[in-house]
Amino acid sequence: MMNERVVETFIELVKIDSEAKDEGKFQAFLKARFESLGLDVYEDDTMEQTGLGANNLLFTLKGGKDKAPLFFSAHVDTVAPGKGINPQIRGGVIYSDGTTILAADDKAGIAIMLELIEVIREEAIPHGTIEFVLTPGEEIGLVGANAFDMKKMTAKYGFVLDNGGPVGSITMDSPTLMGLKVEVKGVTAHAGLEPEKGVSAIEIAAKAISGMKLGRLDSETTANIGTINGGVASNIVADKVEVVAEARSISQEKCQEQINHMIEQFEIASIDLGGEVNFSTDTKSVGYHFEKEDELVKQAAQAILKVGRSVAYDSSGGGSDANVFNANGKKALNLSIGYGKIHTTHEYLPINELMKAVELSCELVKQIH
Repeated sequence: MMNERVVETFIELVKIDSEAKDEGKFQAFLKARFESLGLDVYEDDTMEQTGLGANNLLFTLKGGKDKAPLFFSAHVDTVAPGKGINPQIRGGVIYSDGTTILAADDKAGIAIMLELIEVIREEAIPHGTIEFVLTPGEEIGLVGANAFDMKKMTAKYGFVLDNGGPVGSITMDSPTLMGLKVEVKGVTAHAGLEPEKGVSAIEIAAKAISGMKLGRLDSETTANIGTINGGVASNIVADKVEVVAEARSISQEKCQEQINHMIEQFEIASIDLGGEVNFSTDTKSVGYHFEKEDELVKQAAQAILKVGRSVAYDSSGGGSDANVFNANGKKALNLSIGYGKIHTTHEYLPINELMKAVELSCELVKQIH
């Protein structure tokens, strides 16, 4: 019964479009679905602030006071192409038809939550209060989670169901991610008649970038130039260029040092060539690190072993809503739930992994105290 039901739920979810900034229809569906299961619903009013298509949702399954409150979280938005998803099952694996993503990232997490509630009721599993947090805009910078008032939550710790790979992996580290936007100003001039009167913003940017440490800097840190835009025509000395870059590191200090290094190279190049630079930085997520001896990690590991899987302790090069929870005092582990090749039209979800993730979630409810 569980096998068929959770697969049917997942397929129903992915057929509802919810690309980032267009999550409203899907959120309305989820409100009705969780309410039908008897959960209390809280919806914030952050849409105007975030510019997203929906607010954050917090659903509460009330429980006994003899067990501590626990939360599970997933995000409702998807990347593109995520419209008109047509899921197909081949050899025990769910795929799209190849023209879109599958949206297992992260509708598998939501299907697991809904099935968990059903199983708790059917098997009368003892539990404390369980909160389910569903956020929009995760794929475009953890926007919904960053806007959510976590004081509305009772639980102090929980699990984000939003990582790929076989069930059994715990994300122990995730980086601080800082964005850098640079406006490079030069002086325009005719490139053929009087180039000496110009100062090329493109040349300033090129000189700065050539002096930077980029790519994999060490085991914890990466940096990248993402986009460069500017210039008007080949016969005009470009007087304006915009550069967008980023740095990531498990160490927040290293991340800041790399951003400072990149800024310094732009400043040096602008002075050398007679231009000007303006900067803006944005901390998109704050990193976290767990030790194996952490109590929540130990209990998660015990639950993984209990459902017959080995434990993998992994590091992530990307962010998730777990970064935001941890930065706001809500201890959160991101767990793998089985999907693969996310953000591509080859994305897939093995049904046995989806079922194992439900089994693990039930065990976590039993295990955590």
